[in-house]
Amino acid sequence: MLSKTCKYAINAMIYMATRSVAGEKTGLKEIAEAINSPQAFTAKILQNLVKDGLVSSTKGPHGGFCIKRPTAEIFLAEIVASIDGDQLFIGCALGLEKCTEDHPCAVHYKFKAVRDHLTGMLQTTHLEDVSDRVITGLSFLKTGTNKR
Repeated sequence: MLSKTCKYAINAMIYMATRSVAGEKTGLKEIAEAINSPQAFTAKILQNLVKDGLVSSTKGPHGGFCIKRPTAEIFLAEIVASIDGDQLFIGCALGLEKCTEDHPCAVHYKFKAVRDHLTGMLQTTHLEDVSDRVITGLSFLKTGTNKR
């Protein structure tokens, strides 16, 4: 349901949130390695997050990326909307241009329940929730490791 780009963006935000606890800026190379993503691809994702005001970027020898607002104020839905737009929240499962209660696609009613549940989770889960799980070792950004 989430694009590959969006998954990387969420992981990058989580990783930066784990670093921002100590007030650190994080370099592109470190972020890309931490989320197992190519650097050029990660750079494009971070540019988008900067443009949408979720991340700040500082150039120079002491530069890097960091979360722009408190992690308790950034909900996962904002990250998804920044990268994938609002299609996840309102789009048709089969990609039809018009899919409504009055004009439903073949799977509208089954998909609507899943979409509404996922939307609710994304709108109520803030970055602090998930980054704290990584910090404490309860969750991971890479398979088999908790690399910070």
